[in-house]
Amino acid sequence: MTALSPTLVIILKLLMAMLCGGAIGLERELSHKPAGLRTNVLICVGASLFTVVSRHIGGGAPYTDPARLVAQVITAIGFVGAGVILQSRGSISGLTTAATILVVGAVGITVGDGMFTVALIATLLIIFVLVLLRRVEHAFVRKRRLFHYSMKTANPGSSLPRLFELIDKEGMRLGDFSLRDLGEGSHEINFAVITSFDGNNRLIQKLPEIGRDLKSSTMGSE
Repeated sequence: MTALSPTLVIILKLLMAMLCGGAIGLERELSHKPAGLRTNVLICVGASLFTVVSRHIGGGAPYTDPARLVAQVITAIGFVGAGVILQSRGSISGLTTAATILVVGAVGITVGDGMFTVALIATLLIIFVLVLLRRVEHAFVRKRRLFHYSMKTANPGSSLPRLFELIDKEGMRLGDFSLRDLGEGSHEINFAVITSFDGNNRLIQKLPEIGRDLKSSTMGSE
C-alpha cells in the first residue's frame, strides 16, 4: 500500500480539525453562544496547524522541542477564552464557552499530532457534556446559582433578623455576608444566597420590605 504524501497528510489533519471544531461549534452556534461555529473551527484548525508546523520546525533535530510552540498555543487560547468571559455589574457569564474554547484547542493539537481516533472520541465526549449534561444539570440542579445582594438600612438590629428569617423561610442557603457602616445612621448589608432564578425573583420582591436601594447580581456558568 502506497504511503500518503506529507502534504496530503497535513491536508487530512486540517480537514479533520475542521470537522471536530465544526461539530462542537455547531452546538455552540445553536445555543446562541458568543463563540460559535466559525470561531471553534478556526481555533481547532489553528491549533492543529501550529502543532504540524512545530513538528516540521523541529524535524527531529537534537536540542529541539516541538512542544514549546504548542505550549504557547495553549496560552494564546487561554487569552481567547478570557475574552468571552463577560463581567458586568458583578455578573459573570461565558465560563462554559471559555472552557469549550480550551478543549477545542486541545482537540486541534491532538489532530495535529495525528491522533485522529482520540480527537474524534474527545469531540463526541465534549458534545455529550454540552448537550446532554446540560439537561441533567437543569433537571437536578434546577438552575441554582450564587446570587449577590446589596441593600441599605437605617436599623440593622431590626433588618438582619428579618432577613435571616426570610432566607430560612424560603429554604435558601446563605453564603457570604458583611455589614458596613456608611455613616449618618446608614448601614449597607451585602450577602450572597444560593437559590434558583425563581427564588431570586421572590427575594427581590420581598427584600424592599427590609431595606432600601436593593441591588442584585448573579454568578452564572454559561
